[in-house]
Amino acid sequence: MVTSSSGLEYKGVASISGPIIIIENVQNVGYDELAYIKTQTGEIRLGKVIQIMPKAVAVQVFEGTNGLSSTEIYTRFLCRPLEIPVSTDMLGRVMNSFGEPIDGHPCFFVDEKRDINGDPLNPISREYPREFIQTGISGIDCLTSLVRGQKLPVFSGPGLSHNELAAQIVRQAKIRTGEDFNIIFIAMGLKNNEAAFFKKSFEETGTIKNVAMFLNLADDPPVERIITPRAGLTLSEYLAYEQDRHVLVVMTDMTNYCEALREVSSSMEEVPSRKGYPGYMYSDLASLYERAGRIHGKKGSITQMPILTMPNDDITHPIPDLTGYITEGQVVLSRALEKQGIYPPLNITTSLSRLMKDGIGKDLTREDHDNVSSQLYAAYAQYNAAKSLVTIIGEEGLGSRDRDYLRFGEYFEKHLIKQGLTENRSIEETLQIAWDALSLLSTEELTAIKPEYIAKYYKKPT
Repeated sequence: MVTSSSGLEYKGVASISGPIIIIENVQNVGYDELAYIKTQTGEIRLGKVIQIMPKAVAVQVFEGTNGLSSTEIYTRFLCRPLEIPVSTDMLGRVMNSFGEPIDGHPCFFVDEKRDINGDPLNPISREYPREFIQTGISGIDCLTSLVRGQKLPVFSGPGLSHNELAAQIVRQAKIRTGEDFNIIFIAMGLKNNEAAFFKKSFEETGTIKNVAMFLNLADDPPVERIITPRAGLTLSEYLAYEQDRHVLVVMTDMTNYCEALREVSSSMEEVPSRKGYPGYMYSDLASLYERAGRIHGKKGSITQMPILTMPNDDITHPIPDLTGYITEGQVVLSRALEKQGIYPPLNITTSLSRLMKDGIGKDLTREDHDNVSSQLYAAYAQYNAAKSLVTIIGEEGLGSRDRDYLRFGEYFEKHLIKQGLTENRSIEETLQIAWDALSLLSTEELTAIKPEYIAKYYKKPT
């Protein structure tokens, strides 16, 4: 240990394991405290305390430990947690995991910084999520509606079109009241071509001016992946609760985040839980997801749409399983629909929005929305049953009722679920397509819809 003009510096480390260094005989160091690690070449790397032991502390080095010598490095603790700048000037910019601009433009951010862990939120100060957010995607807006303050994840699979869906939602999402609405796009572990796709998509459409993009690439140190969503959510809280804006946070890919969490846990030789993931992954994910919501007395709100790829399309895998416990529903993508050329390939039967009822209806979307949604779910279930029957007895053996449901299901998938990559539908257009599909059935089958809505919107099939 040596003394510098800026405080105590500790020379050398007891051990190096992956991105973790162990420093012994430290004084007055707290959990999550930021540290400067100076290498033998004079390079400064950032780290934070992630474990305090009786005679040592474990420090996670964000830039990794490659090239570090256990005897020739100096560590200085800064008595504060990691902070990032927050400013409305960050909208329209592309930043790294620490909120530093990487888009080649000058940095004009004000010198105001916030702890990336956010402020603890008293549960009784939360306000119930309400009011509809229009994504322009019919399958989501009509059947799994997104509500301000909600956490609605997208469960995808490797190779499915979740990147295209994420980009389309960022380009099209809006609230119907005309209030300030911003997007925070958080990318974790993306390949270079994926990152280029998102930046090009936002820039060409002019959406980038309303988006703050936090970018972590696959070749960046995995430990930075753990910082990235916290940095983006810190800016979200500033915009929502101090600037009175409504914020939609899109995070992709949470599977990459959890893999980084597993890697760091393995470096610390922690006892693994299911499939090698740390036992605290549930609480770690909750520390991110629970930063969404609305607060009494605050005009702004934070809504989250985390996107994850299910390994082997397994919805019972720990990542989607734990995410489902914390969030309020899920939008599931279907590989079978993707193979049929249907985009977005939304699996309606397994998708759900638990807060949908509080964001739709008269004065929010349209009076018939709830009834139409319920009827579509019921009719689509009948269509799947009829389609299964076809494989046994053939379509010629079906009765007229089952044939009507086959016509309905095919129209529903090809016209309501399927839409173009640049097609932005209003909720009124979506509900009109829904009625066109339901009108292929007789009125006797529309048991979930009030008679006055049938009289107003139903079109007798020709």
